[in-house]
Amino acid sequence: MRRGAGHVGATGRVGGRVAGIAVTLLGASLWGLSGACAQWLFAHASVSPLFVTAVRMIAAGLLFLALLELRQPQVVRRMLADRETRRQLVTFGCGGLYLCQGTYVASVGLTNAGTATVLQSLGSALILAGACVRGRRLPRAREGVGLVCALAATALVATGGDPRALAIPPAGLAMGLANALTVAVYVTYPRRLFARWGSLPVTGLGMLAGGVLAATVLVVASVPGLLAADVSRAPLVPLGLGASGVAMLGAIAVVGTFAAFGLYLHGVSVVGGVMGGLLGCVEPVSASVLSALWLGTPFVTADWAGLVLMIAMTVLISLPERRR
Repeated sequence: MRRGAGHVGATGRVGGRVAGIAVTLLGASLWGLSGACAQWLFAHASVSPLFVTAVRMIAAGLLFLALLELRQPQVVRRMLADRETRRQLVTFGCGGLYLCQGTYVASVGLTNAGTATVLQSLGSALILAGACVRGRRLPRAREGVGLVCALAATALVATGGDPRALAIPPAGLAMGLANALTVAVYVTYPRRLFARWGSLPVTGLGMLAGGVLAATVLVVASVPGLLAADVSRAPLVPLGLGASGVAMLGAIAVVGTFAAFGLYLHGVSVVGGVMGGLLGCVEPVSASVLSALWLGTPFVTADWAGLVLMIAMTVLISLPERRR
C-alpha cells in the first residue's frame, strides 16, 4: 500500500515538474511575440517605449485584477489588508517587473539591442549564484552546463554570431548589469509570496503596482523640458495609431504581458528560480523565430546554433535527478 502511494506521489511530482517547465517555456516564448509586435510598432508608428511600457503594465494589471475578482476576491482583499504583503508587492512590481523593463530600454539606448539582451541574460547567473549562496553549495554540473548553453545561445542570437556587434561602454555595462539584477529580483524575490498567496494574485497585484509607477513616469516625462522623452525622440503619447497599431499594442498587453508573465511566473513557482531563470533565456530565440516567420527577418546560421543550444539546455535541466 505504501509503495503504491509513494509511486503515485512521485509520478505526480514528475508530472507537475514537466507541466511547470512547459508553462515556463510558453510564458517566456510569448515575450518573443511581444518583442516582434514592439518591433513592428517602432518601425510603423511613432511610439515611445515609455508609453508602451505604461500601457502594457496597466492593461495587464487590470486584466489580472478582473480575473482575480472573479476567482479569488477574498485573497486579494486579505493581501491588501496585510501591510507587509503590500510592501513586498510594491517591491516586486516596481523594483522587479517595472525596473526590469525600464533598465532594459535604457541599456538598449546606451549600447544596442543585442548587447542589452546578452547583458540581461546574466540575470540567470545571478539567480544561480544566489541559490548556491542560500543553499551553501556549489553549482550542480547540469546547472553550470545549462547556464553556459543559455548564455551562448543568447549571445549567438543577439549578435548574429559576430562578437564585434557587442558595444559595451562603461555606462551601458552598468545599466545592463542593473537590468540583469532586476531580472534576478523579479524571478526570486516573490518566492515566499508565491508560497503564501499563490502565483496569480501576486503576479497580478505586482503588475498593477508596477503599472502605476510606469504611468507616473510617463506623466512626469511628458512635462516639457523636464526629461528627455526618448532616444528615438518619439512622442510620449502617440496620436492616430490606427487599427493596426492598436492591435499590436493590444497584443503586447494581453499576450506579451498578461499571458506571458502570468504563465512564466506560475511556472517559476513550480520549478524554482534557477530553472525558471535558465528557461527564461528562450525569449530571444523565440523572438528570432517569430520575426523570421512573421516579419521576414532572415534566420541565419547563428540563430540555428542558438536554437540548438537552447533546446540542449532545456533538455539537460529538465532531466530528473538521480537519487543517491
